[in-house]
Amino acid sequence: MGAYAAAHQRSITDPSRFWGLAARDIRWLAPPDRVLDDGAPPFYRWFTGGELNTCENALDRHVEEGHGGRPALIDGDRRAYTYAELRDVVARCAGALRALGVERGDRVLVRLPLVAEAAIALLACARLGAVPAVVGDAGLTPEGLAARIDGTRPKVVVSAAEDAADLGSGTRKPLLDSALRLASHTIGHRMIWRRDASRTDTATSPPRDVDWDEALASASPAACVTVAATDPLHILFTPGTGGPPKGVVRDNGGFAVALRWAMENVYGVGPGDAIGVGSDVGWAVGLSSAVYGPLVTGCTVVLCPGGADPWRPAAEHRVRRLITTSAGLRAQCARDPAGTFLRDHDLSALQGLIAAGEAVDEATFAWASRVLGLRVSGEWGQAETGRAIAANPLGLEPMRVTAGSSGVPTPGFDVRVLNERGGPVGEGGHGELAIRLPLPPGALSTLWREDERFVESYLTRHPGHYLTGDVGRIDADGQVRVTGRAGEGG
Repeated sequence: MGAYAAAHQRSITDPSRFWGLAARDIRWLAPPDRVLDDGAPPFYRWFTGGELNTCENALDRHVEEGHGGRPALIDGDRRAYTYAELRDVVARCAGALRALGVERGDRVLVRLPLVAEAAIALLACARLGAVPAVVGDAGLTPEGLAARIDGTRPKVVVSAAEDAADLGSGTRKPLLDSALRLASHTIGHRMIWRRDASRTDTATSPPRDVDWDEALASASPAACVTVAATDPLHILFTPGTGGPPKGVVRDNGGFAVALRWAMENVYGVGPGDAIGVGSDVGWAVGLSSAVYGPLVTGCTVVLCPGGADPWRPAAEHRVRRLITTSAGLRAQCARDPAGTFLRDHDLSALQGLIAAGEAVDEATFAWASRVLGLRVSGEWGQAETGRAIAANPLGLEPMRVTAGSSGVPTPGFDVRVLNERGGPVGEGGHGELAIRLPLPPGALSTLWREDERFVESYLTRHPGHYLTGDVGRIDADGQVRVTGRAGEGG
């Protein structure tokens, strides 16, 4: 039995022991009483009784262990932060939020592009024990943003005034203004980050609006607040089907343990390795791979926003793994079919290219193999699961993946293919993709203040299983192929 198969089997047959061992890599302020609390199914809780602070694990711990000078976060040509520098600016941001009335358990709506300030805001919330409600901009309307505001009732909104430079010259603040007029909940303050301070159409309006730079400059640093492992780390919205948006709740302890383990064993990176990420924090892959996962592990995060050329920063910072989206990779293929621009960059350090989102098509897969000499590793994950359900386990046992494959189920996920009656389909057969309960650490624990909707949406149709809403098959070699959403055919 290979390293991957052995790890996956252990994670399914004895999850408490498997994740209990993984939890040793996390700094606990109080050790957990139990690894898996399965006393109230279908609600499962991980690391009950444990206490920690996710920001401390992502920043302070590395500084205290002598790695404060290690690069932590590189935001293109704008700014590079060491672990010590990032800890200090996050502590000031936490202090600025506290000055606006934010305390443990309060919600903060965060709506920022893939810039360093997004990671800073999220980690500042974690430092205080506050709960960021993370909002992506894809297809967002004033009505949709208002629903998210009313659903979480944040004390503060942290928003960009304009889009990141690579996304054009549109502004974000007018949409926020419209949403706040529609929302029934009244927020206390808006902290506005402006890339271009000279633009008059994005000017702040005191006293309700607070300028990001001014707030941090005058703030006193805030210390880490101890929270329970089962306390929410963040809320990530995913569009509801025929209803309001769903607020996926992720906890502190389970997410820290799962991502620390996945960085090393799925992505094959460890302390000091550089990982490039091209997904916004409004998506699960951006949250896990651009913020929490690499920093808890002690890696260097190199931000490569969508629409930009990822190869230059990957070459400049000796990126070992590049995580992008299938759509982003297709765009690079269309932009540079012959690989002409790639020849200008030394990508010898790049050993893995991971494409999240939909399956990688044959043409894009062949292009990457030809011009980069790398086989693209597809992966399948969801906002609800927080990390890849299936992937190429580069840290355990790299596999020969093919176009259209999402890799194999990652340890912790017991993936099944079910027919309409909930029974198993034959080998290689097509059906509903489900995960046998319990879900592993890091997956959603419920929906924000909607336990009943959580059960009805995911757990009722086939008892004992989480329904992903996707359809597909598992090949004879164990690789998962997602072919579409349930009800769309496949």
